[in-house]
Amino acid sequence: MGIPGLEAAYIWISIPFSTFYIISLLGNFMVLFVVGKEQTLHKPMYLLLCMLALTDITTSTSVTPKALCIFWFNFKGITVHGCLTQMFFLHAVSAMHSAILVTMAFDRYLAICNPLRYATILTNIRIAKLGLMCLIRAVLFVLPMPLLLSRQPFCANHIIPHTYCEPIAVAKISCGDITVYRIHGLVIALIVIGLDLTLIALSYSLIMRAVLRISSKKAHQKALNTCTAHICVMLLSYTPFLFSNLTHRFGQGIAPHIQIIMANLYFLIPPMLNPIIYAVKTKELRDKVGKYTCRM
Repeated sequence: MGIPGLEAAYIWISIPFSTFYIISLLGNFMVLFVVGKEQTLHKPMYLLLCMLALTDITTSTSVTPKALCIFWFNFKGITVHGCLTQMFFLHAVSAMHSAILVTMAFDRYLAICNPLRYATILTNIRIAKLGLMCLIRAVLFVLPMPLLLSRQPFCANHIIPHTYCEPIAVAKISCGDITVYRIHGLVIALIVIGLDLTLIALSYSLIMRAVLRISSKKAHQKALNTCTAHICVMLLSYTPFLFSNLTHRFGQGIAPHIQIIMANLYFLIPPMLNPIIYAVKTKELRDKVGKYTCRM
């Protein structure tokens, strides 16, 4: 249904949606292109950044084109299988995104706390294996969600008051018992986000302990600067995710259109800003992006 109550403003709403989406695609594809072309950037940190860019492209593409079809052409229909597929991709990619942020925190921990062994521990092959593990974990955790819903009978009212197949909204139009589905969704959210945030907090506590042992203020600043981009991306990813999930589950007093807009912004703002943050904060990447931009 799009955003119920704001139908008259769909054209205006579509302008920031499409703008954010185009910037997101341009930024993330630029990161992939530059890292792919530059041999000097074939390092663990930049390979992880490419994985992050791929998840950002998939996340925004899973949601935005359908939303724009509703805003521009009033195309509101979607098949049950299409709906469940969209749900799977959204949650699997979000889980993989979170796992990549954990791996990036581990990368920063090794770079600061064990720099002499960094190159031998985190090789490109090992990064590829970690990326594959992130993907397998995401699929195994998320796949039961659409499978559980696919076995449920749906009522006559097949209306989802949202711009995409938001899992709780889809579950609400089921006539069957969705207790198992709700428990699974809550447990997975707690395990994935809870475990990932714990591991990130552990990495940064060890980083801070190592930094505080350094006597030189210049070395302090240099060590902390290497983490700034990652911290910004984490705040940008987890804060709206937690807000969106909590408002959907417990925010009965919040207007539905506010919830829907916030949920969409979670899939638009981080993918748009992540490549900008890394390009600004990482000198090596910034220089290479500047070189290719000038050529164009």
